[in-house]
Amino acid sequence: MARRTRSPKSKVVRTRLPRQSQNAQRNYERYVELARAEALKGDLIAAENYLQHAEHYLRSMHDEAHGGRLSPQPATWPKQRLRHSG
Repeated sequence: MARRTRSPKSKVVRTRLPRQSQNAQRNYERYVELARAEALKGDLIAAENYLQHAEHYLRSMHDEAHGGRLSPQPATWPKQRLRHSG
């Protein structure tokens, strides 16, 4: 009798997403804590650096929660002044 096997691709997708989410959450928390520690020591440059790393993981979690789609961003092009000839 033939044995049915699962497709490796479907198995990877099911187990991969929750693990990525957990890793992103853990890294986010880690970098926030590092930023807090640096701020308490008075090194605001290092604290800002760690906060930027934390923001990366926050965005990763947000994108994953929304199906990997990026949120639409409003255009922020500077308005150009029109020159009137006259």
